Amino acid sequence: MNTSNNFYGNYTRKKNLSIEKEHYGNILPTINMLKSSLLVSISGALRVYIASLLLLAQTSISNCVAGGLIVYAVYTLDRALESTEDSINRSELNGANKKIALLFSLVAFLLGFYILSNSGLIVIALIPLITGYLYSKGINLGKLNLKLKGGLGIKNLVVGLTWGTFITGIAGNGIENYLPVLIVFFYYASKLFINSTIYDFKDVKGDLMAGIKTLPVSLGKKNTRELLLALHMISHSLIATAIIMKLIAFEPLIVLYSFFIGLVYIIRLTHDRENETTRGKIERLFLVDGESGSIISLRAVIGSMG
Repeated sequence: MNTSNNFYGNYTRKKNLSIEKEHYGNILPTINMLKSSLLVSISGALRVYIASLLLLAQTSISNCVAGGLIVYAVYTLDRALESTEDSINRSELNGANKKIALLFSLVAFLLGFYILSNSGLIVIALIPLITGYLYSKGINLGKLNLKLKGGLGIKNLVVGLTWGTFITGIAGNGIENYLPVLIVFFYYASKLFINSTIYDFKDVKGDLMAGIKTLPVSLGKKNTRELLLALHMISHSLIATAIIMKLIAFEPLIVLYSFFIGLVYIIRLTHDRENETTRGKIERLFLVDGESGSIISLRAVIGSMG
């Protein structure tokens, strides 16, 4: 009897330990997944704010926050669905509780959607979600398989056009003159195209295994760097011309900081970064995702000095 009790007692303890390990073992990956989109969502909210400044539009803080919530929702959703390249490029998220991530994503999206819908921006609010689904999953219409993923530079183009439309769509709401809105759209579409391409430099291995033809994979690092520099020069020349012609607000600090910091991170971050150090990661996050926060902070400091 004692032997039997010991056997079942040991079995029960081992089973409980296994359950506890499974339960608590995924806490850290889950936290990593939930916080992995925080910085990019804050950056998204600040970009809406900066776009409002450039367009001389009435700044709605609630709409900026809503923009950040939807950015968080879409990026967290993408990571929760876990594509092949993500499982390789973001191994720290492996084992995360996807149901919790999906719940956070849903709540964030519904809050953002509700706020933007009050401003009549229902279509704008839905664009990132619809585009993200088309990019990741595609749509099957009989023999036609509509899928955006996999083509040369398609991922970067989708990111640029989607978020450029989203940012300027919120900031430019109610503006009758479409020319300034188009200029700011091109500026942000270019910037986000560049930023997403820079992130591809640390994801080459995963993208190759997933069959995604990113620009660094297909064109090589040097040619991709030259392409990004050319696009950077064109977009900033256009926005500087728009300021001179008084089509958008006179915000030299925004344009100058964006121009010089863009040159810095294009030159510094378009090299082999697959084995990125902690210092390298901090540098990338500060230069790329922290750009909008740096602009707002500098603008506030200089404004207080005046």
